[in-house]
Amino acid sequence: MGRIFLLMGKSTSGKDTIYRELIKNEELKLNKVIPYTTRPMRDGETDGVQYFFKDEQGYQNLKADGKIIEERTYHTNYGEWRYFTVDDGQIDLSAGNYLVIGTLESYCYIRDYFGKENVVPLLIDVDAKIRLQRAMHREDKQEHPKYDEMCRRFLADEEDFSEDKIAQAMVQDRFKNNDKIDDCINEITRYIIQKIG
Repeated sequence: MGRIFLLMGKSTSGKDTIYRELIKNEELKLNKVIPYTTRPMRDGETDGVQYFFKDEQGYQNLKADGKIIEERTYHTNYGEWRYFTVDDGQIDLSAGNYLVIGTLESYCYIRDYFGKENVVPLLIDVDAKIRLQRAMHREDKQEHPKYDEMCRRFLADEEDFSEDKIAQAMVQDRFKNNDKIDDCINEITRYIIQKIG
């Protein structure tokens, strides 16, 4: 029986880079699970690669069909943005192991849906000052920077990943990504090998 490794952390914790490197690692043989969102695509994103981008009607259709495993709605400065995981056949635990990017909240829903023994949390920790510096650098590269949204996300993450919520979710293992991202990737790789070995 396979497992779902759920990579989570605050914005600009390095999740996307870590995800790409773990997926590329042939030793791990992790399958991708692409989440869904109603938010607009960022520069450089492609539908079906980082996310499946849906409009509100597409989201409502999936919800009406009972296909949504978990969902989060963020009330942004640009409207409601939904992020969700869909039971669309991407996950088959009899066929292998999977890597998913999510939040603490989505981890709890996915864990409850697939069973605690089948879902392994991978929490990335980064100091607040480093996260802010990374967020500014990323936003500076956008054609139309949204600094107000960047600040909202930073503050929301502080609440969403509070120590109380981490404890309630029973997430114990954490992986620091304050310095060289390769060190964090190597630590997570060893951890996954231990879990699937």
